[in-house]
Amino acid sequence: MESTGRIRLFRSSRASIDAESLCTAMLDGWAHSQLAQGFQQRTIARRARTVQRLIDWSGKYPWQWTQLEADDFFAELRGIHHLAPSTVRAFQTDIGLLLAYAADPTYPWSAHCTELLGETFVPIAPRRMVHRQEGPENPSKRPFALAELQSFFDFADDEVERILRSGKRGGLAAYRDAVAFKVMYGWGLRRRELCHLKVVDFSRNVRAPRFGAWGLLRVRYGKAMRGSPSKQRTVLTVFDWAAETVADWAQHGLPRCGDTSGWLFPTERDAVLDGQSLLRRFRRYVDALELPEGLDLHSLRRAYATHLQLEWGFDTSFAKEQLGHEHASTTAIYTIASPDYRARELDRVLGATLDRATAVHRRTQGGLPS
Repeated sequence: MESTGRIRLFRSSRASIDAESLCTAMLDGWAHSQLAQGFQQRTIARRARTVQRLIDWSGKYPWQWTQLEADDFFAELRGIHHLAPSTVRAFQTDIGLLLAYAADPTYPWSAHCTELLGETFVPIAPRRMVHRQEGPENPSKRPFALAELQSFFDFADDEVERILRSGKRGGLAAYRDAVAFKVMYGWGLRRRELCHLKVVDFSRNVRAPRFGAWGLLRVRYGKAMRGSPSKQRTVLTVFDWAAETVADWAQHGLPRCGDTSGWLFPTERDAVLDGQSLLRRFRRYVDALELPEGLDLHSLRRAYATHLQLEWGFDTSFAKEQLGHEHASTTAIYTIASPDYRARELDRVLGATLDRATAVHRRTQGGLPS
């Protein structure tokens, strides 16, 4: 009996070692597969951490996971750890990608589970949180209204003058940030896109010579698809004042920053502009103006998307390309009509309806003036 017990214990230990080795080999193979597909190392490492997190949480290997365990895991991430829906969806995608790879008959992992461990690999299909397209995940966020935007830009300019008159330091940084706010709105940029701009990213647009050297903007650090490199795009200049603002900064402000390594908005130490410092100044200005809630730095981009279509009548497809969106439905999320616009649109439609009704009445009355 003692001998039998020892044999059973040895087999249990051996199975445990084989399972761990198989899991390690599986994850290594998955990493190599992702490299072959062109994914970046940091993406591969993040996905591996997600898988390891579920392994540690469940105490089981991927081929042993059950649907109930996966549901409980993701419910805990959302309900207890309060992770954002987008983060949980990313975790669900990571787990699903691993299981799809492991179950692919092109690879030997399912056969290895049967041959080495005597276990059948029946991969689960993790349910994904629904990605709702009706609006942004935080519905309290909104774009600037035109009047609010003008007051914000005026306040930023006045702040530069106030600092210069006081004789204190910080005038150049305030000038830089005031221009940065206008550029963020003027070309509909994200914060990271703005901070990584270089002077050479601007060029002429032969079809719009009035903008001079500032007619085209090449965005090199656009928002990437998950696991892919930064997505680049070219944004056309549409506002004369925006081109004039950048030209003035390049001529009068940027030379005072010293050797900037080409950055359009360098820091005092010739580094990339810190988005957090820009956000803090933005918040101070908004609070000082006592603007209604719902505004953040991204509201400048929201305002660009909204005003481009609703205030100035640009086509949705044009706005989509300018913003670098993959789908027009994403652009539609940004397009939130202001009360002023809705009032003007209502007046226009009702006015047109009244004109048509008056014309019909005149025709039925023999064309006589009323």
